[in-house]
Amino acid sequence: MKYILIVLVILLLFGTKKLPELGRSVGQSLREFKDATKGLTDDEENKTDR
Repeated sequence: MKYILIVLVILLLFGTKKLPELGRSVGQSLREFKDATKGLTDDEENKTDR
């Protein structure tokens, strides 16, 4: 029930035209964050291997 309420509030705030754009930007941000954290992890592993 609370998820339906959250979805309705989001629809009211952003409207149906802005939701795909919002979803794309959130997805891109998450992808960039994941790539950055993976890069940091790879750097740490390379430092310990030397």
